[in-house]
Amino acid sequence: MAWFHNWLTMIRDATAEGRRFTRVRVVTTPLTDYSRFGVFCSKYTNEAGEEIRYLARNDAADLPNYDYWLFDSRKLVKMHFDECENFLGAEVIDDPAVIVQHNYWRDAAWHRAMRRDEFATEENHRNHQRSRST
Repeated sequence: MAWFHNWLTMIRDATAEGRRFTRVRVVTTPLTDYSRFGVFCSKYTNEAGEEIRYLARNDAADLPNYDYWLFDSRKLVKMHFDECENFLGAEVIDDPAVIVQHNYWRDAAWHRAMRRDEFATEENHRNHQRSRST
């Protein structure tokens, strides 16, 4: 996990200063390999102070179908990917009305999402059930 050390240190330092790191990951189930890797990594980021929750894509129908980051609830960065999910770049959006809408979506997603450990436990249970049925 040495490759992850700098990110985890940054989270620990920032949260020790009182800053919050929260994230909702909207995922398709069954999980892709990439999403399973994300669940694995989120165990460590949660231990460092970030709080990650998971929301099944079918429970996110009224949320945007793209990734974005909000910094301090006032800076919006929309992520762009191609059809193969390759990262193409990011766009900073400074329109206050658009930022307010994204804050609303973030809050709606947060309240519907499941805590990481609960999600991981349920996902492991689902995987076990799938493997028993095959």
